[in-house]
Amino acid sequence: MGVSGCGKSTVAAELAERLGWELLEADDFHPPENIAKMKAGIPLNDADRAPWLSALHAKLVSTLKAGRHPVLACSALKASYRQALTRGLAGLQFVYLKGDYDLIWSRISKRRGHFMQADLLRSQFAALEEPLEALVVDVGQTPDEIVAQIVKAFRL
Repeated sequence: MGVSGCGKSTVAAELAERLGWELLEADDFHPPENIAKMKAGIPLNDADRAPWLSALHAKLVSTLKAGRHPVLACSALKASYRQALTRGLAGLQFVYLKGDYDLIWSRISKRRGHFMQADLLRSQFAALEEPLEALVVDVGQTPDEIVAQIVKAFRL
C-alpha cells in the first residue's frame, strides 16, 4: 500500500512471482467513472472508492477460498479502506511503501500512459493515514531489496 508512484505494482509483481502467489492489481478494479475522473485530474472521494473497495474485497475472498495466496497492489490510503479490504479475513498483512513527496513526485512525473495524473499526488498524500500495523518499507531501495525485506519480515 502507499501513494501512487511508490512502487506498489512493481513490488507486488516481483513478490507474487517470487512466491508463486496470485497478483491482484487494484487499478484493474476501478470502474470506468473513477478512471475518467483521475484522467481529468479530479481526486476520488470515499463514495467513488466504495464500489472499488467492495470489488477488491470480493476478489480477496474468492482468491483465498480457492486456496490461492493473493498479493494485492492497492493504495489503501485510509484506515477505513484497509478495514473494508480485510473485513472478515484473518491473517492479511499490509506492507506500507513509504517515501517522501519529492522522491515519489520525481518518479510519477516521468510515467507515461497511466491514468493517475502526477498532479493528484498531493491529494493522495493529504488523504494518507499511515498504518499503525504494517511493515513499513523505505521506497528508496530497489524493488529486489524491498521484496527481500518483505520475505524476511514475514518469513515467507
